[in-house]
Amino acid sequence: MHDCVSLSPLISKALRKRREYKILVESQGVERLHKSGLLLDLTLASDPQLLCVVRAAMERLTEVIGFSPPECRAITRAVDEAVANVMRHAYGSSPDKRIDVSCKRISGMVNGIQREGLEIELLDQGAPFDQKKLTARSLDEVKPGGLGLHFIRDSMDVMEHSRENSTNRLRLVKYFSTEEKAQKSQGE
Repeated sequence: MHDCVSLSPLISKALRKRREYKILVESQGVERLHKSGLLLDLTLASDPQLLCVVRAAMERLTEVIGFSPPECRAITRAVDEAVANVMRHAYGSSPDKRIDVSCKRISGMVNGIQREGLEIELLDQGAPFDQKKLTARSLDEVKPGGLGLHFIRDSMDVMEHSRENSTNRLRLVKYFSTEEKAQKSQGE
């Protein structure tokens, strides 16, 4: 008879295999995902307890695709703050609403220079953005809260928000620095 400790890795492995198969079937093939640049597609409930899942996924993803440790932390913090803002403001702290987070590799011209980076898109069906509330408070004001937008803007190269039909869309982009790109190509 196996005890719980020795069965745990076996159960985890079986569940992981089952999830991998399900993801493969749902995505209609890894090759199609690869061509679209999609790296991560996460759907979660607006429960603050799930923020640790978002942080863990973002931290590992940014590390794997080649961002420096400080940039991994900055991107993770920005996405964590953005998801927390959706939970708190768009959904009024209701823990059972849907949030979609997708991450994909992008490449394009930025100010006449070819750049590669990571695009993170958050989608929710919560309350519309209030442009007046979306402005960050002054850093001179000493009080708790309200610094999330500063973190996001300081950490990311692009922050765009829009609303189409009943969906809020937040698009965040972080480009690789030229040093990282050089190190990455030398390492491959």
